[in-house]
Amino acid sequence: PSLRSSSDPRRQSLDTSDSCGHNMENEEYESLPTSDVKIHMTAGAIAGVMEHVVMYPLDSVKTRMQSLYPNPKASYRSVPEALYKMVRHEGLLRPIRGVSAVTMGAGPAHALYFSCYEKMKRVLSGSETGAHHPIAQGGAGCLATLLHDAVMNPAEVVKARMQVFNSPYKSAMNCFLDVYRREGLRAFYRSYMTSISMNIPTQSLHFITYEFMQEMTNSERNYSPKAHMMSGAIAGGFAAAVTTPLDVCKTLLNTQEKQTLKTSKQNSVTGLWNAATTIYMCCGPKGYFQGLQARVLYSMPATAISWSVYELFKYLMTSKDVQKTHSISSATHLPNFASHLNTSEAKWDNKRDSVLDTSVTHPNVITSTADNTQNLLNT
Repeated sequence: PSLRSSSDPRRQSLDTSDSCGHNMENEEYESLPTSDVKIHMTAGAIAGVMEHVVMYPLDSVKTRMQSLYPNPKASYRSVPEALYKMVRHEGLLRPIRGVSAVTMGAGPAHALYFSCYEKMKRVLSGSETGAHHPIAQGGAGCLATLLHDAVMNPAEVVKARMQVFNSPYKSAMNCFLDVYRREGLRAFYRSYMTSISMNIPTQSLHFITYEFMQEMTNSERNYSPKAHMMSGAIAGGFAAAVTTPLDVCKTLLNTQEKQTLKTSKQNSVTGLWNAATTIYMCCGPKGYFQGLQARVLYSMPATAISWSVYELFKYLMTSKDVQKTHSISSATHLPNFASHLNTSEAKWDNKRDSVLDTSVTHPNVITSTADNTQNLLNT
C-alpha cells in the first residue's frame, strides 16, 4: 500500500519526471520557430506553381483581351466568349499553351517572393506577424517583388508571346531560343522596369490589403482556410483593378504586337513612357483599361489559391516539425526518467535495509512492541 501513496519517492519521481517532460514539450512547442526560410520557400514554390497552372487559361484570355489591335478572329467581348472561341477555333489545349514556361519560372520566383516577404516583414516591423505596420508590409512587398520579377520576367516574355493569336512558336523552348537569337538577352528584360513599376505598387497594395483582411477575419493568425482564401481574393482583386493601366503597358512591351508597331510606325516599343504614349495614341484613355474584367477575374482566384496553398503547406510543414520536436524531446527525457527511477529504487532499498538493521541491532524494541500488541488484543 505504501508504494501507491503520494509519499512514495518512486511515485514522486515519476510525477516530477512527467511534469518536467510535459512542461518541456509545451515550451518547445511554443518556441518553435515560425520564420523557417526553408518552410517559406517550399510552401511559396508550391503555391506559385499551383496559382499559375490553375489560372493559366484566364491569363491567356487576359493577354488576348489586352491587345490594342486584335485580329478580327481574336476579338472578344467577354471572358467566356474568349475561352469558347479559343477552344472551338484553335483547339482544346490552346488556352494552356505556354504553361510550361510559367511552371518553370513560378517555383523559384515565388520561393524567393514569400520567403523575402516573411523575413523583411519581421525585420521592418519588429514583430512576428507584422500586424498594424502597413509601411513595413508595403516595404517588404517591394523587396519581395524585386526578387520575384528578376526571376519571373523571362518566363513572362515567353508566356505572352505564346499566348497571342497566331503565335508561330511550337513550344516554350522554341520561343525562348528564337527570341534570344533574334533580339538577344535584353529582350527578356525589356519590360522589367515596367514590371517592377507595376508590380511594386500592386504587390504593396496586395500585401497591405491581405494583412488588413487577416486582422479583420483572423486576428489570432491561426490556420483558417476560409480567412486566407477570402483575404487573398479581396487583396488580389483590388490591387489588380487599380494597376490595370500598368499591366497593359507591360503586355505591350512583352508582346511587341505587330499591328500596333505598324500603326504607330515604330520598330519596337521600349520603356514605360513609350508604351504609355503608344497606347494613348492608338486607343485613347480607354486603352489603359483593356482587359480589366479578365485581369480582375484572373487575379481574385489566383491570389486566393496562392495564399490558401501557401498557408496550408506552411501549416503542414510546421506541424510536422512540432511532431519531430516532440519525438526528440521524449527520447531525451526517457533516460532522465530511468535515472530518476533507479535513484529512487536505491533510496527505497536503503530505507528497507535500515529498518532490518534496526530490528537486528535492537531486538528488545521489536519484542516489546510485539508483546504490547498481544496484550492489547487479549484485552
